[in-house]
Amino acid sequence: MNLRNIFILSVTLASLAACSTNQSTSPSKRDGTASISQFQAQERAKVISDVNYQLAYTFTGESRFTASTKVTFNLSSTSKAITLDLNKADITRFVVNGTKLYPSYNGAYITINSSLLTSGENTIEVDFSREHSTNGEGLHRFVDPVDGKVYLYSHFEPAAAQQMFAVFDQPDLKANYQLSVIAPADWHVISTMRESSIEARGATKLWQFPLTPKLSPYNFSMHAGPYHVWQDNSAAYPMRLFARQSVVSQVAPQDWFTYTRQGLAFFDRYFGINYPFKKYDQLLVPDFLYGAMENAGAITFSENYFLTSAPMTAQQKESLASVIMHEMAHQWFGDLVTMKWWNGLWLNESFASFMGTLATSEATEFHHAWRTFYAKGKQTAYHQDSLVTTHPIEVPVATSANAFDNIDAITYQKGASTLKQLRHLLGDDVFRQGVSKYLTKYSYQNAQLSDFIASLADAGNRDLSRWTKEWLYSAGVNSLKVQFQCRGNQISQFALIQSAPSPELPTLREQKVQVALFNKGRHYLEQQQVVAVTYKGRFTNVPELVGEICPDLVYPNFEDWGFVKVQLDEKSFKTAKQELSNVHDPLLRSMLWQSLWDSVVDGKTGLDQFINVALVNAPLEQDYTILGQVIANLHQAMDYLNAMAPSQKAYTDKVAKAFSQMSLRRAMESHKDSDFQRRWFDAYVAFSHNGAALSHLSQLLDGKTKVQGLTLSQDLRWDIIRQLNRYDFPQSVQRLQAEKHQDNSDAGQKAAIAAEVIRPEAALKRQWLNTIENNEHMPFSKIRVAMDNLYPSEQQLFSAATAEQRLANLPYTDNKGPVFMRSYGAKLIPTSCSYAGISALDRVLDTNTNLTALTRRAVLEARQEEHRCVRIKAQMSN
Repeated sequence: MNLRNIFILSVTLASLAACSTNQSTSPSKRDGTASISQFQAQERAKVISDVNYQLAYTFTGESRFTASTKVTFNLSSTSKAITLDLNKADITRFVVNGTKLYPSYNGAYITINSSLLTSGENTIEVDFSREHSTNGEGLHRFVDPVDGKVYLYSHFEPAAAQQMFAVFDQPDLKANYQLSVIAPADWHVISTMRESSIEARGATKLWQFPLTPKLSPYNFSMHAGPYHVWQDNSAAYPMRLFARQSVVSQVAPQDWFTYTRQGLAFFDRYFGINYPFKKYDQLLVPDFLYGAMENAGAITFSENYFLTSAPMTAQQKESLASVIMHEMAHQWFGDLVTMKWWNGLWLNESFASFMGTLATSEATEFHHAWRTFYAKGKQTAYHQDSLVTTHPIEVPVATSANAFDNIDAITYQKGASTLKQLRHLLGDDVFRQGVSKYLTKYSYQNAQLSDFIASLADAGNRDLSRWTKEWLYSAGVNSLKVQFQCRGNQISQFALIQSAPSPELPTLREQKVQVALFNKGRHYLEQQQVVAVTYKGRFTNVPELVGEICPDLVYPNFEDWGFVKVQLDEKSFKTAKQELSNVHDPLLRSMLWQSLWDSVVDGKTGLDQFINVALVNAPLEQDYTILGQVIANLHQAMDYLNAMAPSQKAYTDKVAKAFSQMSLRRAMESHKDSDFQRRWFDAYVAFSHNGAALSHLSQLLDGKTKVQGLTLSQDLRWDIIRQLNRYDFPQSVQRLQAEKHQDNSDAGQKAAIAAEVIRPEAALKRQWLNTIENNEHMPFSKIRVAMDNLYPSEQQLFSAATAEQRLANLPYTDNKGPVFMRSYGAKLIPTSCSYAGISALDRVLDTNTNLTALTRRAVLEARQEEHRCVRIKAQMSN
């Protein structure tokens, strides 16, 4: 008889009755699931305060762990039962205020009858065991396929702390945490605080940790395993970096410590508040759902993005610096001061995105970080904000299960762009003072948007209520164009014209931008005049520009102060196409490239015209960031062309060959610049569709030919093998199997899945689709790789073969939860660049009215993308 049954037999009937008595129903009664509504969380926070957790764990490396939680708290009212969250645990002991009881537990939370509680201090003790998770939430367990070592890490956002301990799992019930852990002797244990003692106990060690400052549950963390550790004490705070033993050679610790040291110094100065958590630990962890997570004092990062089998490129270093800064900003804005409920999550993420970019640009060598932000993240925000599913930055969140429903580029990059232009509106110093006031006033507390805005308004002595309404509670991106007239080669009239996204989204906003005039010079486009303009409403005169020389090009958001889609006037658009390589200002050149691409996406210019401009100008591009932007556009162009098959088959093959040849030529010419060479060579691999290019890639793998200056790292080898399998090049399956045998690492296993899944074989596709939709044993990180690679854009016929099945199964897959559906919805909702595809998605929306908001949104976006592709196809001149 197991411990749980023994415990059950020992419980008295009286205590059983006391805990199971049915409380009178009320609006605050929960529905039996692990999520909690905002109203229920507010009701719980009204009566509970001064929370303290004592947490004890025993880890053996096996699939289950044992633990105990002792939570003490003050209760102001005993009129209603309360709930304590604990997900899918086997409870072996349950004590309320000294009395052992049988828990009223439904697998999601324990209900404690009010008769068992007292006004004032209460104590609840829960001993339990539980399976580790394998989906990246809760306390995740990973077995390294290389050496069999076991690694654990926690991830709690938004409400998965309940998968590791008994907890009031909501952000506004901040608490202190005291942790003790028994773990194998060769393990490290890492948490918010540095351990206070480590006691050897034979094959195990006991780790004790001091009491933490007050934290929301999702900001606390615990990680354990035989991690390799690097240490650096060159900053004001001790720094450590952890990674699995088998990937040590793929980590560049000095880069990590350099950017971390630079960031800590920058934020201490900027906020005027010292870093609050005394030490700075960072961990590279496998199977991670996101890029990184800002656990207080122990930040986790996804191995997927930050391990490399070759020296890091400039792009990878900048990305590393940027993510380090983003998570570091959260230590103040998110951990020190935390939102009250998940509707405030956007502010945490927007602010961290803004401050992370600012810190990267000012504290590291990547002074062009705002250009990277414009070319990548901001364009994603513009795209997201132009969809039918756009939403305000600040939106209600009904339950903790809905916390991530609207976490997207609007939340991150539009929010960051909004804060950036607010900084321009208020001035740099005023903005910084307002932020510092906010962090000082609400340290170790919870706050909300009105508190943040009030701090900025107070610092700037300005009413921001209208600004808040326009920018944070209204959806959609406005457009801006210039209207001017010239007489005698001089401007006689000049105005800015703002337009709303649609009649349904009528808001016109106020913001400050710079308007720049340019004229064609002998060798480059010459800047003539720049003026700062605060515009609002539909029409804003700009008298400062009257009398200036009539320009060849006008850009009304120079240096990217504003969040607005620029519509170039006809003359400026023509100049942009003709003079692109003669624009010396890299940010302006980036913005003009974007205007050309936007005209394609908006159905105003043929895709083939953009391709012609790119084939002429891309090889001339000398800026690394812009080159990445242009290549990304070319990849999108190829995806559109592939989707148009078979009507554009001949042209698509011709373009793919041209892109491939251009990329290889530039990779060979760039042998003295490893960053440029790697960027161009990556493009060459991805654009290699025809036999000659694929044969060349095969010869590179065999060492029969070389590209001067290029070393084929393990990552590159897998990229090539994936591409060879994508087009079923001879012997590609054998190459896959041989490489899989040589590289049994976690990254190698995932790369092998990608190469197998992408093969153009109908039976294999169906087999993997079944695995994706029905497998309950494969870790989600590998399922996600399969989703990403199942139907590349040129495999339209294979996608069509299962399209009906995938659409019919949507209600079933929708039940697999938001983590699953975020990936499934983005990759596996069928599209075909046709009116038939649009009709199929219409039927899904009409007949499946019970889809979750997240899945319905994915279908709506897929349908809009179908419309866009059809429109782009209609604009093709050939």
